[in-house]
Amino acid sequence: MTIYEVARRAGVSIATVSRALRDSDLVTPATRERVRRAVEELHYTPNRLARSLAEGRHAANGIVFPDLTGPYYAEVVLGYEEAASELGRSVLILATHGRRDAAAAVVELAGRVDGLAVMGNTVDDAVVRTIAATGTPLVLLARPPVAGIDTIRTRNERTAAELAAHLAAHGHRRIVFVGDPAASPDMAGRHAGLVRGLRAHGLPAPGCVPCAYDIEAGERAGAELMGQSTDAIVCANDELALGVHLAAQAAGRAVPDDLAVTGWDDMLAARFAGLTTVRQPMRALGATAARWLHRRIAERNVGPGRAVARRRVLPTQLVVRRSCGPHPLE
Repeated sequence: MTIYEVARRAGVSIATVSRALRDSDLVTPATRERVRRAVEELHYTPNRLARSLAEGRHAANGIVFPDLTGPYYAEVVLGYEEAASELGRSVLILATHGRRDAAAAVVELAGRVDGLAVMGNTVDDAVVRTIAATGTPLVLLARPPVAGIDTIRTRNERTAAELAAHLAAHGHRRIVFVGDPAASPDMAGRHAGLVRGLRAHGLPAPGCVPCAYDIEAGERAGAELMGQSTDAIVCANDELALGVHLAAQAAGRAVPDDLAVTGWDDMLAARFAGLTTVRQPMRALGATAARWLHRRIAERNVGPGRAVARRRVLPTQLVVRRSCGPHPLE
């Protein structure tokens, strides 16, 4: 039996059948009861894909990443996919790294899904507004807000300032930031927070070594810094910090005796390396986006109307380990 048979038996449209099965307030109790009686008489079992097609939906959410390499993006997508699956939705993933047609690819994906999460500097705000104007629910991740669109970020600047205070308390004065503040809003926030925190302790802004965000890039950046008088290297993520560790080891410099090194993310390898870092809720970032999209899709299906855009900043936490040396009070 199909949803069409149920609709004929109950004398309603297939959209009404679907709403009744979802207990929508748009269906009167009498109609809902008539639909349920038809379902029982026909022994109908709802098919999620068929129901979605009948309602003009795709039963899928999309997510756009700048890249898919590294543990950070893997954790975010795991959280997103896990939450979406619990809500009965599949996930389509698009990475824009290396694409000349990134904007066109993102717009095309938006037409194939019921809702879309857009992460970081994948497309500019004009593309985001174009997609939003079609009525496709959107959630922005790890990027500045766009008017009228939900945004979820993690705390960067404030926790980076706490990290700066931690380094200053250890007596570090010659500090370098490894990473590119222009690469993403997250990186810009980490660099800005570090600058603010160091200045609050009377220290100059750190030097900056822009680079990619993998272990090999960290190793190359670290090798450049080993011949300098740097006493602390603040890395934009843990992979860079692990690369700097390798460079220090190759140069015969001990961490933390000769050089302090910090990271960001608190990936599993950071714990084994004893890396002082910043823990951020990567899976929660993805899961929250999937749940927010699900609500926006449901709101759109109920009827017209524009809800107020939501903003959320998920907390991050400084995690002190041995790569900066013992605590100053110890």
